[in-house]
Amino acid sequence: MIYRPLYMNKILSFFDTPFVKIITGIRRCGKSTILKMIQGKLLERNIKPEQILFYRFDSLELENLKNSADMYNEIKSNLHPSDKTYLLLDEVQEVQNWEKVVNSLMTDFNVDIFVTGSNSRMLSAEISTYLTGRYVSFKIFPLTFSEYMNFRQAYSKPDNIKAEFARFIRFGGFPAVHTHDFNLDEVYTIARDIYNSTIFTDIVKRNQIRKIDQLERIVKYLFDNIGQTFSATSISKYIRSQNRTLDTETIYNYLDNLEKAFIIYRCQRYDIKGKAFLKSQEKFYIADLALKHSVLGYNPNDIATAIENIIYIELSARGYTVSVGKLDDFEIDFIAEKSNDKIYIQVTYSINSPETEKREYDNLLKIKDNYPKFVLRMDDFAESNYKGIKTLHISDFLLSDYF
Repeated sequence: MIYRPLYMNKILSFFDTPFVKIITGIRRCGKSTILKMIQGKLLERNIKPEQILFYRFDSLELENLKNSADMYNEIKSNLHPSDKTYLLLDEVQEVQNWEKVVNSLMTDFNVDIFVTGSNSRMLSAEISTYLTGRYVSFKIFPLTFSEYMNFRQAYSKPDNIKAEFARFIRFGGFPAVHTHDFNLDEVYTIARDIYNSTIFTDIVKRNQIRKIDQLERIVKYLFDNIGQTFSATSISKYIRSQNRTLDTETIYNYLDNLEKAFIIYRCQRYDIKGKAFLKSQEKFYIADLALKHSVLGYNPNDIATAIENIIYIELSARGYTVSVGKLDDFEIDFIAEKSNDKIYIQVTYSINSPETEKREYDNLLKIKDNYPKFVLRMDDFAESNYKGIKTLHISDFLLSDYF
C-alpha cells in the first residue's frame, strides 16, 4: 500500500472535526485504499481498534443492508459505548438514503465519519439537503506522474524519467495496473473493465438509459476529441454522419451523467480581460488515458492531446481550479488557480519552428501580471527562462515543486 500524501494531508487536517469527510472519484482510483490509510492513521494516534468501524457496502457480506433503517440499526448497535467511534463507510452510495443515516449518526452520537463513493449519489441534492454545512469533499484521481513513479519504485525497476513518462502516457494511472508488471493488453483489459462497470452501473442502470449505443457513441467522440472545444452541434453532426439522430438536450444529459460518474471533466474557458467564465466552447478531459486506449486503441499520433490531458488531471489533483484562457483571439492552454496562487501554462509536444516558438511564448507574454508562466514540452531542448517564462520538460514539471 503506497501512501498518497497528496490527498491524505488534506484529509488529516479534518480529523476530529464536526464534518463528514466525503471521498469521491472514478471507480478503482484508490478511494478504498485511502480509507484503509485513514484507518492506519487512526491506529497510529492510539485510537483503539474497537473504536473504528469499517463497512464495505459493495460487499456481499453487507448485501442485506440496502435500506437506511437497516444501515442505521447495524451501525448504532456497534458504536463504542463510551468513546468516540470512527466510521469508515466504503461505497456508501449502495445504500438508498444513506445521507439521512449519516446525518442522524452525526446528530445523535459521538462519531467521526469518512465515506467514499464513485457516482452522482455522492454529489446529489440530498447531500446538500441533509448535510448542509456539515461535510467536506475530497476528489480522488488516478495516479499523478509522481505517484506513478512511487509505485514503479516500489513494485518494479523504473527506467529514466523520460522513458517512464512515455510509459505513463500509454499505461495510465489506475493504481491496480502498477502493482504488477502487466503488459499493455492486460492493462487495457483492466481499464476496459473499469470503463464497462462505470458505464453500465453508474450511468446506464442508475439513469435507466435504454439507448446504450447512443451513449457509447458520444463517449467515443469525446475520447477522440480530448482537449478540443466542444459544442452539442459538433456531436450532433458526428451522430448524423453515422445515420443516427440525437437532440442537444439528450447530448447534454449524457455529458452530465459522464461527469457525475467521474469519467470526464469539464474545463471552462476564462476571458482574461473580461475576468469572467464563458458559457460556450468548453473542453473536456478524461479521468485516465487508459480508458481511452482501452476503447479506441493506443494511437501515438494523439500524444499532444494526451500530454495536455495529463497536465489537466495533475493540476486538478493538486487542488487547482483549471480553466482554458482566452485573451482576445488567442488561447492559453491552462490557467490554474488555488487560493491566492495562479499559474499560466502552454503545453506543446515540440517546438520545431520559429512560428511555433512565437505562438507559445507570445501568448503568455500578452498577459500583464506577475504570476508564474510556463511552456511545457516533450522534445529535447536546453532548459531556459525567456522573459520570465520558464521552459521545462513536462516530466520535470510534473515532479517539481513549482506548483
